[in-house]
Amino acid sequence: MPEIKVYPEIESERLILRVPLIKDAPRITDLAGEFEIADTTLLIPHPYRLADAEDWIQSIRPHWQDGKSLQFVIILKSESILIGSIGLKDIDPVHQHGELGYWIGKQWWNKGFATEAGRSVIKYAFQELHLHRVHAHHLARNKASGSVLKKIGMHHEGTLREHIYKWGRFEDIEMYGVINSG
Repeated sequence: MPEIKVYPEIESERLILRVPLIKDAPRITDLAGEFEIADTTLLIPHPYRLADAEDWIQSIRPHWQDGKSLQFVIILKSESILIGSIGLKDIDPVHQHGELGYWIGKQWWNKGFATEAGRSVIKYAFQELHLHRVHAHHLARNKASGSVLKKIGMHHEGTLREHIYKWGRFEDIEMYGVINSG
């Protein structure tokens, strides 16, 4: 995997994906603080506090410098407004793979933004990071996330039954992946 000296910015038709900045923390807190966001993701707590957003933002550069992750905020170009986050974590240069994760603020659900951002990150992962595989997973009850993963070219690889214990109950996880065939 090539060394990246400058944190990348990715631009698509309607979006800009850029490094999260501390000034983004209040907006991230508002969006990620919605119950529906925490309910459908694995790692976002509820309530989500400003300190949670600030801690997450502070953790990004060290993980990027170690080559372990790239995290972006998703900016809607037309309004210059932050609408979510997407990134690659657990980047493994030996096995040339990484895990895609994302969330979009409720107001922007069902508008194709997660799909557009996901395609952009996978393209970057394959073309710039030279990864061989990108994988992702979602809570089985979050069908919309499965739809996004299929639209960005991922294939369903299986179900991990009762794999996660979240908020007092076991949850099934759906696994997806895509291989760089280029």
